[in-house]
Amino acid sequence: MANNLRETEETNRLTQENQEEEEEDDDSKEPWTEEENEDDDENGEESEFLCLFCDSKYGSCDALFEHCRLTHFFDFNGIRKELGLDFYGSFKLINYVRSQVADNRCWSCGVHCQSKQDLQSHLHQSVNSKDFKLLLDDDKYLNPFMQEDSLLYSFGGDEEDENDYNTSFDEEEVVRNFGNVCIDDDDIAEEIELNAETSNKDRNKAVMTDSNGHLSLASSSKRIAENGRDYGESVSSCDSNPKDKHSTVYIADVVEKDIKKVNESYFGSYSSFGIHREMISDKVRTDAYREALLKNPSLLNGAVVMDVGCGTGILSLFAAQGGASRVIAIEASEKMSTVATQIAKDNGLWRSKTDIAGNNNCSGVIEVVQNMVENLDKSIQIQPHSVDILVSEWMGYCLLYESMLSSVLFARDQWLKPGGAILPDTATIFVAGFGKGGTSLPFWENVYGFNMSSIGKEVVEDAAKFPIVDVVNHHDLVTNAALLQSFDLATMKPEEVDFTAITELEAKLDSLASNPNDLKQQATSCYGIVLWFETGFTSRFCKETPTVLSTSPYTPKTHWKQTILTFREPIAMASCKFTADGSAPVGTDACPASKILLRISIARATQHRSIDISLETDGVCPNGQKRSWPVQMFNLS
Repeated sequence: MANNLRETEETNRLTQENQEEEEEDDDSKEPWTEEENEDDDENGEESEFLCLFCDSKYGSCDALFEHCRLTHFFDFNGIRKELGLDFYGSFKLINYVRSQVADNRCWSCGVHCQSKQDLQSHLHQSVNSKDFKLLLDDDKYLNPFMQEDSLLYSFGGDEEDENDYNTSFDEEEVVRNFGNVCIDDDDIAEEIELNAETSNKDRNKAVMTDSNGHLSLASSSKRIAENGRDYGESVSSCDSNPKDKHSTVYIADVVEKDIKKVNESYFGSYSSFGIHREMISDKVRTDAYREALLKNPSLLNGAVVMDVGCGTGILSLFAAQGGASRVIAIEASEKMSTVATQIAKDNGLWRSKTDIAGNNNCSGVIEVVQNMVENLDKSIQIQPHSVDILVSEWMGYCLLYESMLSSVLFARDQWLKPGGAILPDTATIFVAGFGKGGTSLPFWENVYGFNMSSIGKEVVEDAAKFPIVDVVNHHDLVTNAALLQSFDLATMKPEEVDFTAITELEAKLDSLASNPNDLKQQATSCYGIVLWFETGFTSRFCKETPTVLSTSPYTPKTHWKQTILTFREPIAMASCKFTADGSAPVGTDACPASKILLRISIARATQHRSIDISLETDGVCPNGQKRSWPVQMFNLS
């Protein structure tokens, strides 16, 4: 009807006088307006939009956003324009703000308030909206924070006719970025199916929901088990009419294809012998596994061992040497599985198919299976819960990078006997603060006698945007070391791989002054934090010779090094005896913090096998005064 009216108007404009045109316009618009009013009356409840910050409700998006701008200093349309947010970016923005308000946290600066009233008093104009744009990259905000939030499906319509934004609803574009939306257009659906493999966009990377921390991400529309990760079965339906639902197209197959490509690239990278030489040459790493497998005869003698991600087969060789009766070495890389098989043959330890068929006098122990552990049943039949020992060197940078722990837990739940051993059986992440010596500033301050510190400052600023994997000297640590998170690999649940933890750091006295009498006057600067891990082969299973593999700055370096997260600005620290200026901001030289409170979340990222890290930092000075810094987001990929 609307199209017919517009065509009539256009004809009248070309053939009639101006006065007649105006009359025709009035005649044509009246019935349209009446229909709109009837719809509004029928759907009065649905058109009520709840404020992002308070309990006020408005009949239109425009009225709501104007209220938010004037009352709560939140300019939705201005932020969209400044950040160039498209439909789903704006969708995330609404969910992000609602989640922060529910936690009594300022959407702009991240400050946590004691109550909703305090938050309302605190709200202020955004100093720089780009500071939190990185937060919107988190696909967890694709999940509606508030159920039946009509604002999420209405804000785009308010500027359909405007040229300022290119944010109209693009069904194909939304599908590429939502793991569980549907399309109500058969032509578009068909086009997406045809082009799913060739699209260059980063599409549909759905990840598991984590109930422990705020880095939980959106669930996909189909249950997927890749590397031990359970993506859930929940399916969200769109707001289309029931008659349109028959044309719904789910695109979980695109998710699977993306994951498959990442896996192929990941396992392909381990076809390089240089990587294996680096790992085997890491004496700390290799000696820890060798000691656990060779010096615990009561554990290994006659045992059935499964080696997840065997690579060259070095751990399988140790297990065979330690007395195992059978070693099932699993390797996803086709090239490395062939290499591991040849190495087992060259050392007289290969278990052939004839041996497997029942030759009890065979000398072969190791059988190599080429497949991902999640697909192992397609290559070999192993009785459930028939393995005595599960061994794997699964650790990545910051312990959890590469997401291989999920595969190990999958194997544990499928094949390890009740009470069977998992090596290593514990893993712990530690954190400490580092000082100026842990940055590149000292180098740039004196380059052959020239001061180039301006470069150093810029380098440090850039470092605050990305995690850095490097060796940190323990002399450069300016705080005590604190335990961040520990895992019991024998009992933990797969979803506990993602976590949020709170800890605190205190200034090391030896980093402040050599003379205890100077502690009242000395302060030091903390430029960021260092993360490292330890894995334990404890006496629970390794009764004769328990051992620990440590990547600490206090122990010999390993190929894992440490993971460095740099603050946006250094935080001055001092002992609790320091006489602070209460009028100065916490963390400055005049009012140094006596301790730093950290809230750190680590979760598997939307990019398969990567991890996201969020860092929330509070400084507390001796008089109890507190200061919070904006949250920082890091992606390790």
